[in-house]
Amino acid sequence: MREKTLYSVQSVNDPLLDLIRLLRPRAALFGGGLNAAGDWGVSFRMRNDLLFCWIESGACLLLRPNCAPLCIEQGDFLLIRTVTPFTLASDASVEPIDSEAAVAANGDVRLRVGSGGDRRVVLHAGKFTFDTANEDLLAPLLPSLVHLAAGDTSLGRVRALLNLNELEARQPGPASAFVILRLVELILVEILRSKRGLVDEAQTGLLAGLADPVAGRALIAMHRDVAHEWTVAELAKLCGVSRSTFAARFRSIVGAAPIDYLLAWRMALAKDALRRGAMTSSEIAFAIGFKSPSAFSTAFTRAIGCSPKSFVRALQPSL
Repeated sequence: MREKTLYSVQSVNDPLLDLIRLLRPRAALFGGGLNAAGDWGVSFRMRNDLLFCWIESGACLLLRPNCAPLCIEQGDFLLIRTVTPFTLASDASVEPIDSEAAVAANGDVRLRVGSGGDRRVVLHAGKFTFDTANEDLLAPLLPSLVHLAAGDTSLGRVRALLNLNELEARQPGPASAFVILRLVELILVEILRSKRGLVDEAQTGLLAGLADPVAGRALIAMHRDVAHEWTVAELAKLCGVSRSTFAARFRSIVGAAPIDYLLAWRMALAKDALRRGAMTSSEIAFAIGFKSPSAFSTAFTRAIGCSPKSFVRALQPSL
């Protein structure tokens, strides 16, 4: 029997948990990654994916447009949003081969590039996938690159997970593939929940909001009771600041006005509930704070570009 509930109702004052439940992150390994030696280079196309990789041994350069080359070494871990193309190479002067063309030509998902026995590199890589109904929620959460150097102990829990991941890869046992993927998923969650080095002054969104004592208090309240008829004045009073101060601060940090954010979150919950088929449109309407199914349908159509019924039909496979 399907569970008739919204994820926000289940969490305890935890907007990040709400978000992770909607995104449903899953990791998939790319057949092991890459083996390289000598002079080599592999280019990766722009796809707006979230890739991850870690260096088992050796070192190479990460090259991105308009960015200085970044040396990645044994034990380093990268999260890369492919909003721009990038290249992994032994040297910036090497002409790279296209990764997709190389895989297609060799018929092997594990890339083997370069020649000789010197400067060997073993790299493992994969991709995170997310629930497609709300994948757009991820865009403002992470910078285009997160680099965790092997010697960086500032993110101790992430480093511990990486050490477990490396040990499992080097000494595989029963169900190792499953263990590695779950560890990588936990690494992503730890990176998302870390406030150190991942939320800069220019970044806006949920993570930035949660790091702020004023915006964070309002976010927790809205997520705790998404159906409540929140007003800016009520939220400002809850946060202990004036209405104008609260509205300006919330917008500058979160990137949206408080009530606009609440509406967007309600629509995200609605899309998830519609995709799961656990609740009717009427049940969803009342659960997220609308006084009638028609009011919900109107708001959903305005925000998403189609009616709830059309949204559900689009999710169904064509016959």
